[in-house]
Amino acid sequence: MIIEKLAEIIANKLDCDVADITAETKLTDLGMDSLDIAELLMDISDEFGVEIEVSPDIQLVSDLVAKIEELKAE
Repeated sequence: MIIEKLAEIIANKLDCDVADITAETKLTDLGMDSLDIAELLMDISDEFGVEIEVSPDIQLVSDLVAKIEELKAE
């Protein structure tokens, strides 16, 4: 599933425990700044084949999951 793969990508990027990342986790609570988020979006593009633009609407891991699902359905 998308959430598991996304949590793995984030955990590897931040060198943290994947179990600490849930759908309701805020990216900023993980210590991510705008540059980290932009780099994460590039990693998501490589992994899932979708382009997500930086947006203030993306705050939670679940926001990313929803956006990936939306773009993959197109």
